[in-house]
Amino acid sequence: MRTLMLGAALVMMTSAALADDDDAKGAQKLAMQGRDDYWHCLAREYSRDSNQGLSEQDFGRSVAGACPSERQYYRVALLDYLTSQYPNIESGAHLATANRAVEAAQKDIVTAFVKHRPPQK
Repeated sequence: MRTLMLGAALVMMTSAALADDDDAKGAQKLAMQGRDDYWHCLAREYSRDSNQGLSEQDFGRSVAGACPSERQYYRVALLDYLTSQYPNIESGAHLATANRAVEAAQKDIVTAFVKHRPPQK
């Protein structure tokens, strides 16, 4: 009887671990999708003809305000993923990491804009 109870406990623990693994994979997939959606939106912003004459600072401000729903979805999805992967780390640290990821995407698109714009006359 004891062996049967231990076996049942092992099955339950294994099932829980597999479910946690599925949750983590799902959270990772959503975070990656959020990242891709945000990047695609930033790329559309980058490509707008109206941005061609902007200074680096003006384009940076434009990008910071662009894609609000995609930015928020990315932030939340990344936060969920980090929380599932590292549950013992304070949520404020995960939020700071998610915010840095958003800022890095914005910085990268501004850098590309500055690097590839035609020289000023």
